[in-house]
Amino acid sequence: MAISTDEKYDFETGVYRPPSEGGSDSLLVRLTRNCPWNHCTFCGMYKTETFQVRSVAEIKQDINAMAAVRDDLAALSRRSGQGGEIGHHAAVALIGKNPELNHHPGFSMLYHWLLSGGKTVFLQDANSLIMKTDQLVEVLGYLRRSFPSIVRVTSYARSKTLVQKSLDDLKAIRRAGLNRLHVGLESGDDTILKKVRKGATAEIHIKGGKKAMAAGFQLSEYWMPGLGGKTHWQDHARNTARVLGEIDPHYIRSRPFRSWPGTPLAREMAEQTFEMLTPAEQLRELRLTMQELSVTSRVCFDHVGNHWKNRQGQLLFTHGYEGYKFPEEKQTVLDLIYDGLKVGNRKAPPVHL
Repeated sequence: MAISTDEKYDFETGVYRPPSEGGSDSLLVRLTRNCPWNHCTFCGMYKTETFQVRSVAEIKQDINAMAAVRDDLAALSRRSGQGGEIGHHAAVALIGKNPELNHHPGFSMLYHWLLSGGKTVFLQDANSLIMKTDQLVEVLGYLRRSFPSIVRVTSYARSKTLVQKSLDDLKAIRRAGLNRLHVGLESGDDTILKKVRKGATAEIHIKGGKKAMAAGFQLSEYWMPGLGGKTHWQDHARNTARVLGEIDPHYIRSRPFRSWPGTPLAREMAEQTFEMLTPAEQLRELRLTMQELSVTSRVCFDHVGNHWKNRQGQLLFTHGYEGYKFPEEKQTVLDLIYDGLKVGNRKAPPVHL
């Protein structure tokens, strides 16, 4: 959201971004508002919001506002004898001159991004690639010219959007400075994808992922352990591994299914038409997925939802953004799962190893 403040400092900031973009202190630049699909039964992120593509002029105005904050911080630093280096004294001075910045939802984010070196950017919200190619290329060029320190720009993208864009368009977007894409695969099983209203089939996911790789993007694919429930867990595991193997992305990121209050899938759970897996059953499914997975990707558990513990009560997997390199560390992951299954869960049925 944006606020009423000195116009030159006025810019929007959305809510959502991947954990790996928060951990790297990424600048959040809002190109679209909310999600253009917004039918997934497991997701409650944008259900009360309307999708909008922001104009190039609006986005450039936001970039100008962010650059104005940077420039004024640097100017205040020079005046105080700090040599233009952005730091605490400059921030206090700027807020003193503009107290409304205390309530600006994006000021702290921008300030800490500048402190971290201003290297990474995440384009919000759910599917920036839905913008017209020439407009997205224009915005990317303007962003990188305005902040030459940027080394990586990342966005969410839908597989269907990747399929619909021409390879030449995707290559143009990549050349303009978009480096990395995060795609929500969720499952490789068509029955589950249809049931959760993902709006993409396994074949669309494969085509979209391969196209992104061919265009030169670094690709992260997300999947949701447990999304098939107790009925479809084996199909979910095997078909997800198959689709990921076909794509062979740079990163595969685990986002275990959890109930989001108010969503259609949460209502199915309340009505007992969907049975959620226990933690031990999720691990059993995860073991099957990993056994079947044949990739050269990094498999990551960089989210709080990967909550399984070992016998010492510590997290089973590292939550680091680089995860485990496959196939080299595949057995390591399988060994960790084996240890996690031995810990067990009193509410779970017996697990046959």
